[in-house]
Amino acid sequence: MAIPTLQVRRAAGRRWSRLLLMGPAFVAAIAYVDPGNVAANLTAGASYGYLLVWVLVVANAMAVLVQYQSAKLGLATGMSLPEIMGRRLGKRRRRLYWAQAEVVAGATDMAEVIGGAVALNLLFGLPLLAGGIIIGLASMLLLALQSSRGQKSFEYAILVLLGVIAIGFVSGLFVNPPDAGSALNGLIPRFEGTDTVLLAASMLGATVMPHAIYLHSALARDRHGFSEDPAVRTRLIRATRFDVAGALLLAGIVNIAMLLLAASSLRGIEGTDTIAGAHAAVTSALGPVIGVVFAIGLLASGLASTSVGCYAGATIMGGLLRVRVPLLTRRVITLLPALVVLGAGIEPTLALVLSQVLLSFGIPFALIPLIRLTGKRDVMGIHADSLPLKMAGWTSAALIVVLNCVLITLTIAGQT
Repeated sequence: MAIPTLQVRRAAGRRWSRLLLMGPAFVAAIAYVDPGNVAANLTAGASYGYLLVWVLVVANAMAVLVQYQSAKLGLATGMSLPEIMGRRLGKRRRRLYWAQAEVVAGATDMAEVIGGAVALNLLFGLPLLAGGIIIGLASMLLLALQSSRGQKSFEYAILVLLGVIAIGFVSGLFVNPPDAGSALNGLIPRFEGTDTVLLAASMLGATVMPHAIYLHSALARDRHGFSEDPAVRTRLIRATRFDVAGALLLAGIVNIAMLLLAASSLRGIEGTDTIAGAHAAVTSALGPVIGVVFAIGLLASGLASTSVGCYAGATIMGGLLRVRVPLLTRRVITLLPALVVLGAGIEPTLALVLSQVLLSFGIPFALIPLIRLTGKRDVMGIHADSLPLKMAGWTSAALIVVLNCVLITLTIAGQT
């Protein structure tokens, strides 16, 4: 009986080691359940029912692939994607590449602050500008936690917020479950006019987030370090698969739950094209308790994602410009555009949806270099992508580029 007992202990040890290695992907996953996702998914469900469920399923599958590739790059090379690009590009190209990445990070951060401000308005009636300032200050506290207590403490805080987000957006489905047949029918890929293409691009930009692609390579490297031992790197990369799969499965469930909730409870109700209107409709249809839980989920989403977005922006700047700006200083600077939008009285949900479309255009600039690098043996060594993985990566990039080209064509033609 000694041998089976030893085998059981070793198997248990392996499971615990995998759990202890989990964390970075859950931080990156916050980018996949931010207020931009809320705006895009609620708009899609309330306007077109279950039609675009397939977009979220495809986008989440792409996200699993992309985030695994990013984490693997950081573990195999000991460098983040921005750092590698910063070494390979000339001075002018490096600055241009940084500029587009910074615009993407800025759009992300703006959406997240706006979403948090909307949540505070729904919960406490605070003016949007005041809510934006509070979200900015709260995110500074989270970033200060990362600076003073280390990455693990930051990860634990983000994991708690991720749990709150999941409860906030999934709970409504238990009160008013979606129609299973209609939801399954939504898995059939199709569009119904230009507006659905615009929404699909927004949902894609909100799900496959460029700043998360840049960030995850740094998160994995900073959490686990770089080992010269190939066996250790192999073990870490294998464990990362569980980290990414678990984190993105949770994020995917939350995203799909948002759309299903809107499709089952908000379809055809006037005013649900805004988050405030959707919250009012949810409260009316499902009760005030679900309405409060929904708003708390949105608040947690804005608070967590704006902290992660600022962290990503610092990673981008440090890797490409080789300039290190303190996280709290950067937080103050990047907060300003969101406060301008809130102070100008621009409709928050519209700003959120348009910011996600902008993110969709930034995806290829992060994704294509990532796929090229992870496929190179001179970069990745024995961890270079296999042929099936390369094909999956390039197929994902091609689908995203095609969707963006269709969107540009329709916009120029004046049909949107």
